[in-house]
Amino acid sequence: MSLTGSFPASPSAGAPVPTHIAVLDDEPDITLLLAGYLGTHGFRTTQLHSGRALMDLMASDPPHLVLLDLGLPGEDGFAIARQLREHWRCGLVIVTGRGDAVDKVVGLEIGADDYVTKPFDLRELVARVKAVLRRLQAEPAAAPAPAAAAPSAPQPVPPDDVDDRELMHFEGWSLDVAARRLNDQAGEEVMLTTGEFDLLLTFAQHPGRVLSRDFLLEHTRGRESSPFDRTIDVQVGRLRRKLGTDANDGKWIKSIRGAGYLFVPRVTTTRAAP
Repeated sequence: MSLTGSFPASPSAGAPVPTHIAVLDDEPDITLLLAGYLGTHGFRTTQLHSGRALMDLMASDPPHLVLLDLGLPGEDGFAIARQLREHWRCGLVIVTGRGDAVDKVVGLEIGADDYVTKPFDLRELVARVKAVLRRLQAEPAAAPAPAAAAPSAPQPVPPDDVDDRELMHFEGWSLDVAARRLNDQAGEEVMLTTGEFDLLLTFAQHPGRVLSRDFLLEHTRGRESSPFDRTIDVQVGRLRRKLGTDANDGKWIKSIRGAGYLFVPRVTTTRAAP
């Protein structure tokens, strides 16, 4: 299923919901250019020029994905990104002139799905947007993140080698492929970004096997993305923290010097009830 123009409709919905992209940049010429080009690819866009305008949009007409410039006058772009990740589920692509490696790492640490530096090719940007939307799959678009459990997700479009009704279990944790949900040993949901979920799913599909960074990049970001160095290392660090102390100590996700990473826990699978 292509997500170029629309997301799958929820079970209670009628027509598919148009894919909505918010373009936030302080330069109107840039937002106009991006909105126009995205429009030719079937996206509905909203042009914004401040963090406050974005927050208002999230409350009234939440987008599926946000293109966020970090260099907003008088505003902290990273703070805006952090607020998005803490309160909403949506794709987040940072589009900025700040190409320093530290800024890229910080952006990924916050939870951005991709980081694009200016100047960029419009075709490449659209390819990256489509890749993020595919990875989002069945997650509710920009739904407010509840304090406890997330709402049920529509049926996803799983990778070709994944059973969309599969439940994967390791060390008392449970990974629901269809709902794209991770539950801890107490049964509580642990919120993951799309990149973190895809990385954990890849590990769970290949337990006891050393996976190179190139392999992990290929299986989590796709060929259309041109990832920069250390992306996987940053995501592994975030994932270890969310999995808890054992993972942080390297007991679950081992770093294999010069080779990649090894997922240690034994993984078993069951099928979800129909």
